[in-house]
Amino acid sequence: MSVRNQSSEQSAESVHRAGFACFVGRPNAGKSTLTNALVGKKVAITSNRPQTTRHTVRGIVHRPDAQLILVDTPGLHKPRTLLGERLNDVVRATWAEVDVIGFCLPANEKLGPGDRFIAKELAGIKRTPKVAVVTKTDLVDSKTLAEQLIALDQLGKELGFEWAEIVPVSAVGDQQVGLLADLLIPMMPKSPPLYPEGDLTDEPEQVMVAELIREAALEGVRDELPHSIAVVVEEMLPREDRPADRPLLDIHANIYIERPSQKGIIIGPKGKRLKDVGIQSRKQIEALLGTPVFLDLHVKVAKDWQRDPKQLRKLGF
Repeated sequence: MSVRNQSSEQSAESVHRAGFACFVGRPNAGKSTLTNALVGKKVAITSNRPQTTRHTVRGIVHRPDAQLILVDTPGLHKPRTLLGERLNDVVRATWAEVDVIGFCLPANEKLGPGDRFIAKELAGIKRTPKVAVVTKTDLVDSKTLAEQLIALDQLGKELGFEWAEIVPVSAVGDQQVGLLADLLIPMMPKSPPLYPEGDLTDEPEQVMVAELIREAALEGVRDELPHSIAVVVEEMLPREDRPADRPLLDIHANIYIERPSQKGIIIGPKGKRLKDVGIQSRKQIEALLGTPVFLDLHVKVAKDWQRDPKQLRKLGF
C-alpha cells in the first residue's frame, strides 16, 4: 500500500506543463512591458511609441513545475503599408500556434474601435482559450478599473465568446503579475521543459541587440521620425588578442532610415544624438550579454524601405 501511495505522489509531482502564450492588443497596450515583468528581465523592447515590436520575441518564464513561453507579437492594426500587412500576417500566424491568447487593454483608455477590431478577429479563433488582461491598473482608480472589467466582459458576450479569465495587472507596479502566470500555466499542455533552464528568450542575440539599439534610437525622436528606423547588426565578434579575464565584443551595426533628410535628426548636432544612442544601447547590450562591448554605429539611407519588398527582405521582415 505504501508503495502505491508513493507512486501516486510521484506522478502528481511529476506533471510538468509547458506551452506558448501570446499577448495581443492594439499598439501600446502594454504587451512588451508585461512580457518583461513576467520574465523578470528585459527581453522585449518597450517604448511609448506604438508599433515598436517588430519581431516575435519570446520571453520564457521558468517554474519548477512549468515553463511558460511568451510570444510577443507586433500590434494588430489596419495596415497602410506593405510592412503593416506583413506584420498582421505574423500576428495571425502566431495566434494559430499558441496555447492561450492574452488580450491586453489599458485600464486608462476606453474600449475603442481598434480593440473591437482585434477582439472580433479573436472571436474567429474557436479552440484557443482567451484571457483578457487589463494593463496599467496603477494609472486609474478602482471605479474606472471596475468599469473596464465590465466592458471587457460585455465585449466577449457581444462577440459570442467567453473569456477564460479577466485579470487586472500593473506590470510597472508589479501587481498581480505572478497571479497572471499562475492562471496561464494550467492552460498549458502537459509537456517536459521545451528550453534549457537559463534561457530567457530564443531570439538570436543579434536580433535582440538590434532591437536594443533601435529602442535607444527611437528615444527623443518619437515625434520627428515615426516608424522609419530599422537596425541591422552586421557582425558581432570577440576582439582578438584580449586576455580571457578582459574580453571585449565588437559589434558593428547600421541604423537605416528612409530619407537623407532624416539622417541629421538621428546623428544630431556634432554627432551628439548618435553618441547618446551608442552610450544608452551599449549599457543595455552589456547587461544582456554580460560582457563589455565596443559598439560601432553607422546611419544609412534605405529609400522608402517600409514600402519596398526587396528592402524589407534585406532588413529582415
